[in-house]
Amino acid sequence: MHSLTRHRLVVTGQVQGVGFRPTVYKLALGAGLTGFVRNAPEGVIIEVQGPDAATSSFSDRLRQALPPLARITSLHTERIAPQPDEAAFRILESTAGDGHQVLISPDTATCADCLRELFDSRDRRYRYPFINCTNCGPRLTITRSIPYDRPMTSMACFPQCPDCLREYEDPLDRRFHAQPNCCPVCGPRVWLSSPSGERLAEGGSAMSAAATALAEGKILAVKGLGGFHLVCDAGDDLAVAELRRRKQRWEKPLAVVAPDLETALRVVEADPVERELLLSAQRPIVLLQRLTSVAGPALSKHLAPDTDRLGLMLPYTPLHHVLLDAFREAAGPKRLPILVATSGNLSSEPIALGNREALERLAPLADLFLLHDRDILIRCDDSVLRVNRETGRPEMLRRARGYTPSPIFLNRGGPCVLGLGPELKATVCLTKGDQAFVSQHIGDLTNLETFSFYQDTISHLRSILRVQPEMLVADLHPDYMSTGHGKELSERQGMPLAQVQHHVAHILSVLAENRHEEPSLGLALDGAGLGTDRTIWGGEALLVDPQSGEFNRAGHFTPVAQPGGEAAAREPWRMARSYLWSIGVTAPGNRPWPWLDEYSQADAFVGAMLKKGINCPTTTSCGRLFDAVAGLLGLKHVMAYEGQAAIILERVQDLDDQATPYVCPVLADRDPVRLDTLLLFRQVHADWETGVPIGAISRRFHLGLIQGLAELAALLAEQSGTRTVGLSGGVMQNATLSTLLPEALSRRGLTPLVHAHLPPNDGCISLGQTMYGKILLQRG
Repeated sequence: MHSLTRHRLVVTGQVQGVGFRPTVYKLALGAGLTGFVRNAPEGVIIEVQGPDAATSSFSDRLRQALPPLARITSLHTERIAPQPDEAAFRILESTAGDGHQVLISPDTATCADCLRELFDSRDRRYRYPFINCTNCGPRLTITRSIPYDRPMTSMACFPQCPDCLREYEDPLDRRFHAQPNCCPVCGPRVWLSSPSGERLAEGGSAMSAAATALAEGKILAVKGLGGFHLVCDAGDDLAVAELRRRKQRWEKPLAVVAPDLETALRVVEADPVERELLLSAQRPIVLLQRLTSVAGPALSKHLAPDTDRLGLMLPYTPLHHVLLDAFREAAGPKRLPILVATSGNLSSEPIALGNREALERLAPLADLFLLHDRDILIRCDDSVLRVNRETGRPEMLRRARGYTPSPIFLNRGGPCVLGLGPELKATVCLTKGDQAFVSQHIGDLTNLETFSFYQDTISHLRSILRVQPEMLVADLHPDYMSTGHGKELSERQGMPLAQVQHHVAHILSVLAENRHEEPSLGLALDGAGLGTDRTIWGGEALLVDPQSGEFNRAGHFTPVAQPGGEAAAREPWRMARSYLWSIGVTAPGNRPWPWLDEYSQADAFVGAMLKKGINCPTTTSCGRLFDAVAGLLGLKHVMAYEGQAAIILERVQDLDDQATPYVCPVLADRDPVRLDTLLLFRQVHADWETGVPIGAISRRFHLGLIQGLAELAALLAEQSGTRTVGLSGGVMQNATLSTLLPEALSRRGLTPLVHAHLPPNDGCISLGQTMYGKILLQRG
């Protein structure tokens, strides 16, 4: 007879509410072991007892048998005294307490098993819009607090029927302790409502009526997983144009949802990596190349007028699956079963959350409302990614549903810090040990509704992580709402507040993601951030030490005026006028400036401002340089959304142009060193004056800037002794730069670091802020 041994395992990570305990149970039964498994504050506690070979190898077998959503961050094993009278292996009740080390799973798309049941007419959950199991369904968005058990979720008000309870209590069932488990008998219900709140249809009839309304050109507000979508037929020009009018989203691209990959491939191209992303459990919006010629029904021309890419996702909830299936039937074979699915909000407001809120806020936007009674506790927009076709690497553009609250793993532990984020594309970040928890995309803190969402996000993140920050870190800009909130929190809760320059935070963020702690050069290519000299930075070469937090502004773009301040960030023609002024061009030459017909009086006023230096703050912004070129080429006079001019400028490139790129030299005799972006613009102007096609000008501009940036980095790297270059900032969303700039740096013997988990735009700022706070606290 083998002597008994007993091992105790403590497992942390994404291990609760993901089918982890049933997996442990099955492994123990299969090996003939006794003991128990239990959720606890410190993680999942496992004790296994039996022959030494079976207990000693249990941790290895567990790692190999993880359920789809589980993720282990640490696993500690120790040998303890056996319990000779133990007769079975049991799953024990969860215990609560402080100091927990367990991660809440992100919301995940409907799994294949649930999808089969959803469309099986013999199944009791046939076409039920809330089907789920331990491998899929809502997590973060329905969780009030930890531990992740049903009473702590918005499912607490739905007592399970006997059939569901049997599944929930059976360790061998895939719905064992699936906290959102439910069915048509005991779970949430869906109904169709008028904007006044009158119920028009319920259950399956509501889904059919909603699909019919969409096929008739109506706009619906649909309650989803992390908020509402505004939905209409993506092939109906009139419906899409009307949605834009009501939402006041005149030109910004609209995302669409297709029922399956086969349908999606009728309108877009998708390589293997892009297909894998579309079909992943996260189900993000993926920016895909539109097919130039489409056989059969086409999508509306109003979806994405500024770009040849289309933001497309596949359905991630059973409600989406059922609605799209019903729409396919209602629309008929002569139309594509693809729907617009854009955030349910007015421009600049957060996504609507509850039924009452949606009926109040979205009544002017939607003809009908598809509602249900499962509360959404946490707003969470759709994530957006793009795949770099050259490297095959996914690039995050907006991180939210499916990815949060998964942590960014840091190189080492340290004190808890709260990063309060920027003003635009705001996120917040909390650190806990060697993990950084960056919130979902919050938006622009320019209205009270979004600011309230921002405050709620901080409170919820602190609640689910059970941490108390030792320091707050905010942006250097005194007028940011996030900075003001940091000062208020600091005074109210007695926590120290530090402030860090915007672009330093960008570089600290990309270094942290890459777990790089050596002094490095960073290229921060961005729109705007207040500099330490009180000017507007945005085209910066920074030497940053992630050990001490010290930095040096080693180089930057040539400073120019930004006439009208924020107005110039919205009106590219103003930046074109400023760059012309800076190169000594004060009046049109061979060609009239493109904006004069519409803005001749304003142009004269801006000319006077430049001459007298009134309301013309100095900027080195890379984003404003792109705006200036787009403005001069007549591509956009006034932007309808941030980055629009640069998006159009990139799109019009003539990729076949073989002319030499423009020259963008480094002025090494300056301190800081300068990149001569005025000479770069002078060449743009010279070619424009002589009628060179704008596609060729755009291409030569992009390639010239990349070459200049690489030379700048090479010079500063040689001077400083570093070979590592971190790349961050909103301009790194430009696909040409994100592809060719790292290549140009590598050719010069440098090691480029890019964002792996966060967007390069201001969504990464909060992580960099927390890194700065950890440095200050550890430095003492």
